[in-house]
Amino acid sequence: MNTPTKLTVLRIILTIVVILFMLFPFYAIGIQMPKVLIGGIYVRVEYFIAGGIFIVASLTDFLDGYLARKNNQVTDLGKMLDAIADKLLVNPILIILAVQGFITPWIPVIIIFRDTVVDAIKMEASRKGKVQAAIYSGKIKTATMMVGLVLTFFYNLPFELIGIRVSDFLLYFATIMSVISMIDYYRLNKEILFPKEEIL
Repeated sequence: MNTPTKLTVLRIILTIVVILFMLFPFYAIGIQMPKVLIGGIYVRVEYFIAGGIFIVASLTDFLDGYLARKNNQVTDLGKMLDAIADKLLVNPILIILAVQGFITPWIPVIIIFRDTVVDAIKMEASRKGKVQAAIYSGKIKTATMMVGLVLTFFYNLPFELIGIRVSDFLLYFATIMSVISMIDYYRLNKEILFPKEEIL
């Protein structure tokens, strides 16, 4: 297992830790996680901790791909684990945030639907010999989603103090870009997905 793959595995482990901090009933084992008043806003400390871990996990997402390409260490195992880690890092967290009332449920519904469609397109393209690389609209979606999630973990601070919902804007924008990127993936691969029949 090379270094990029180890970083991918680390991202999966960190994601599990983030989810535990978001869901674990600390009160059940006698731990009272404090709430801190910041600028008139009560924030849960466990969300700040989860947000910090999420930032580290997000950085490994950039670093493992960079090292794999730089050192020519791209492997089938690494690509498979990276795809799993990317979905685990975002989708369960979006679901939890929606259940806990931080974001609208439409965001995880659209994102997960998009990911399912895009994965199906990539698999079919790969089966027919085409390797579909990441596209620009997809990269914009990922970047804005990550920043939006970080701000959500930190209760949209400091922007919340001046009444600007930057976290919501970024998450909505990322959701829109996810739909646009899904359409882009389809356009790039529609001839492979639906080949024209040869005229005899």
